[in-house]
Amino acid sequence: MNRSILSLAIVLFAGPAVAAADDLEDALQNLKAAEAKKDVAQVKKLAVAIHEMTCETIATPAPQNADEKEAWTNRVDYAKSVQQFAENTLWITAAQAPPATLVDLVSTLEQLNPKSKFLMNAYGPYIHALNQTGAASKVPAIAERALANFPDNTDLLLVMADTALNRKQNDRAAGYATRLVAAFNQRSRPEGVSDAEWQRVRSTALGRGYWIAGVIHGETGKHAAADKELRAALPLIKGNDAMTGAALFYLGMANYQLGKMTLNKARVLEGAKFSEEAGKIEGPFAERAWRNAMAMKTEAGTMR
Repeated sequence: MNRSILSLAIVLFAGPAVAAADDLEDALQNLKAAEAKKDVAQVKKLAVAIHEMTCETIATPAPQNADEKEAWTNRVDYAKSVQQFAENTLWITAAQAPPATLVDLVSTLEQLNPKSKFLMNAYGPYIHALNQTGAASKVPAIAERALANFPDNTDLLLVMADTALNRKQNDRAAGYATRLVAAFNQRSRPEGVSDAEWQRVRSTALGRGYWIAGVIHGETGKHAAADKELRAALPLIKGNDAMTGAALFYLGMANYQLGKMTLNKARVLEGAKFSEEAGKIEGPFAERAWRNAMAMKTEAGTMR
């Protein structure tokens, strides 16, 4: 929205409508002044007041008379534009504020309009600020509720995938992870984010999404799916030994099983190779992976 444009031509009704319009215009100008002075308390107060006023106008039934209907349409359109301006101002003020204030302002925006388009970019900073202010326990419930309005929001999907994984809700975790990967693959770099930062964020989230889906497929014996997801994850999780160890372990198991099913000695040996690599990484998978590698090599030796 162009914040420099709020000059729609309006035809106002007489009487109470004029007073209401004057009140709204006063509130709008006061909001602009509060934003310029970085008066956070006033921005919040005025944004809430403007929301109440504009909602009342927008909810006004359309008149039957054609002349009056044109005036009503102008007033409603103007109220909607002012409402969006107030929501945008609330988000801009939040984005520039310390964590506790950001949490308060974004929470206010959620309450005013849980479908506000400005929330799409707000959830990442909002979640980070909640973690910083000791409110991490609130994040899963906030994310789950917000996903109803923003089903492709990658910040929300990442939270829900991790939450479901930690709660051992495998089907839900895999579903969220798959949605996360799809959403990121369709998403372009947001305005104001550098290429380098976008690639870092994108690689981290995609790596996590592929990894969660792949590990769950590995645990549940979906070997082809595990192989596909974990191969995609490997280059993106490089440097994270905990994730890499698990990925290599399940890649080893998946390729061994796929090799056995197709009588493919090369694939069984590939499973052994992945297992050997997993065995070199300290962690819960190392010993099992090393034993698996030895057994896979032995079995491959009996195959043609």
